[in-house]
Amino acid sequence: MKVYGGRYLLSPELASLGLRAVGVDVRIHSTCLMVGLENISIGDHVRVDAFTSLIAGDGHIDIGNHVHIAGYVFLSGAEGIKIADFVNVSRGVGVYTRNDDYTGEGLAGPTIPAEFLNQATGPVSLGRHVIVGSGSIVLPGVTIAEGSTVGARSVAGEDRPCPLGDLRRVAGAAAARPQPGIAGAR
Repeated sequence: MKVYGGRYLLSPELASLGLRAVGVDVRIHSTCLMVGLENISIGDHVRVDAFTSLIAGDGHIDIGNHVHIAGYVFLSGAEGIKIADFVNVSRGVGVYTRNDDYTGEGLAGPTIPAEFLNQATGPVSLGRHVIVGSGSIVLPGVTIAEGSTVGARSVAGEDRPCPLGDLRRVAGAAAARPQPGIAGAR
C-alpha cells in the first residue's frame, strides 16, 4: 500500500523501540504517540492508524489479536486498559482510566497536588468482538462485554453487558464453525 505523509512501522521496528510485547503483523503509524513503551503490549495482526495516542505511563495498555485502532484515538491507560481480540476502536474515540471531578468537590488538572484532586479511577476492559463507534468516550472503571457495541458519539460511563446475553448460546453452531485463516476466531 502506498502512503504519503507518514508510514506504518512494522513488527521488527516496533520490537526495537522497547515495547513490552509486539506480535506478528503489527502496523502502527509513525505519527502515533506512545508513552510508557515498556508498559504497552500488542498482540498479532494489529493496526493502529495515524495521530493516535497510546499513553500507558505507569499503568498498562494490553492489546489483543486482530485489533484495529483507527486514527485520532486517545487511550489513557494510567489504571490499565485491556483490549481483547477482534476489537474495533473507531476514529476519535477516547478511553480514560482517570477522570477529573467536575462537581467542584476537587480541583482539576495535571499540575494540581494529589491531595486536592477528586478523580474517578479504574481500569477499562473491552471484551472480544467489541466495536466502539466514532467519537465515543469510555470512562474509568468501565467494562464493555464481549460482543457489545458503543454507538457513535456515545459516553460509556458504566459497564455494558452484551445485549444478546451469552454469545456462545445465541450464536450456537455459527460460533463453533472454524474461521479459515483466522486463528482463535471463535
